[in-house]
Amino acid sequence: MDSPASSPWPAVLRLVFGGMATHVVALAVRLRLPDAIGDEERDAAGVAAEYGFQEGPMLRLLRALAALDLLAEPRPGRFTVTPVGALFRSDRPGSMYPLARMLTDPTMTSAWQNLEFSLRTGGPAFDEAFGIDFFGYLSSHPELSELYNAAMSQGTRGVARVLAGAYDFGRFRTVVDVGGGDGTSLVEILAEHPRLGGVLFDSPSGVHAAEQTLEAAGLTARCRIETGDFFSEVPRDGDLYLLKSVIHGWDDEHAAVILRNCARAAREQGRILLVDHLMPDTVLPGQSPTTYLTDLGLLVNGQGMERTRDDFAGLCAKAGLRIAEVGSLPSTGFHWIELCPD
Repeated sequence: MDSPASSPWPAVLRLVFGGMATHVVALAVRLRLPDAIGDEERDAAGVAAEYGFQEGPMLRLLRALAALDLLAEPRPGRFTVTPVGALFRSDRPGSMYPLARMLTDPTMTSAWQNLEFSLRTGGPAFDEAFGIDFFGYLSSHPELSELYNAAMSQGTRGVARVLAGAYDFGRFRTVVDVGGGDGTSLVEILAEHPRLGGVLFDSPSGVHAAEQTLEAAGLTARCRIETGDFFSEVPRDGDLYLLKSVIHGWDDEHAAVILRNCARAAREQGRILLVDHLMPDTVLPGQSPTTYLTDLGLLVNGQGMERTRDDFAGLCAKAGLRIAEVGSLPSTGFHWIELCPD
């Protein structure tokens, strides 16, 4: 008989009950319970009254959140927010609130219910569930779109800070951030490298908050904003083209078009810098499942995929490029991949 330490049952139970835990966390985030409890110790009765809920069911919810380490129960029926729970507070810098709200939104979870469709057809389960592609849906649902943009910006900020110090940007004069959204990545890079100029490029809707981001950072004199479609063309004469979490959103056919457009637009001896997850060739023991779940999420919601180094090499060959150098970005789960003409 397995000893308690070696038994697989705890892991099995975590997996089987994981869906319930997600529903509990989703409700807590949607209600902003960590905000409501704040920095104080609060009792279940007071929290329930604030929401117009019954005390008994609220106590049970709060205890479930304590078991999930979002809350602590220092005394019977009284609760405080843990460091984990504090990451879900919407009123704190670096909050995971937008990401948690987005990923647990009923729209997103409904698409996952159709995962089998993606396995059978290779097509996006989201499109099958809603009759429209993911970004088309966002364009007509501003609340979810706002959550998506906020989640992407928050995730990008931490990665860009590490990237700004880890990669040798000093070799370049102008970096073109292709698909750069609100400019979060470019702000971090330009702030770290004062001699570098920037061009922020995305669709008109993608850059709608970019001017505000650049103004807040005092970088409008060093960076211009251009709009367009990276499947058609990108701004010319940059010597570094940055694509952060862009290529993973597309299959090889579409991704190769983006890369070719960047290569054509670059100055002689220009480089393309990808910032993406780099999957190992096999799933390693103890490997975090996050990248693999993200990979499935890209399948569910669109045409994208995470890639191994060999996958990236094959993609680059289709675009007339090769991998020049690869580096990791510690504590982010991302790598940078520098490309040059083949």
